Amino acid sequence: GSGDRAMEAAGTLVAGAALLLGLYALIYYTFVAATRCRNSVSLRGKTVLITGGNSGIGKATAVDLARRGARVILACRNKAKGESAVNDIRRESGNSEVILMILDLASLSSVRAFAQTFLASEPRLDILINNAGVVKAGQTADGFDQAFQVNHLSHFLLTHLLLDRLKRCAPSRIVILASINHAYGKIDFQIIHKPGG
Repeated sequence: GSGDRAMEAAGTLVAGAALLLGLYALIYYTFVAATRCRNSVSLRGKTVLITGGNSGIGKATAVDLARRGARVILACRNKAKGESAVNDIRRESGNSEVILMILDLASLSSVRAFAQTFLASEPRLDILINNAGVVKAGQTADGFDQAFQVNHLSHFLLTHLLLDRLKRCAPSRIVILASINHAYGKIDFQIIHKPGG
């Protein structure tokens, strides 16, 4: 009867309002709140190092910096994914100076070897973007919680090892990314480091 039609109309009204609210939020966050950087600063002659630049925010950042003329070095643990990203970024940016270097942040010896190779082969470092991160649990060969080592400890070591080069190329920048994913994990400080892995 009429009660059923009223309930149906109310349901349709609520669904329509929810759809409009969702559409508004999508438009607002896409075009108003989360706008792209609109400056046109050239980065020709600058070298940028991005950890985890083969996907997500790191890859999008690499594309933008390459479009601005920077020499972009992706520091990635997976060679195949890194090479694919390098090819994508070169194609999208028109910049051939996008290079892959292998870095496994789950290994402190890899961080040290990477820094040594980088310093021997790259005369400049103008921008260091510590972007790579993981959420998964587990322990590294160094005995640390994997998320703690990859997201924090290895980036700290990398920054420390490259700091003199950054200072020499001043004014330089260090950018450290974080994620809302920290809200989904827990740190057990009793087992954050187990010597001997």
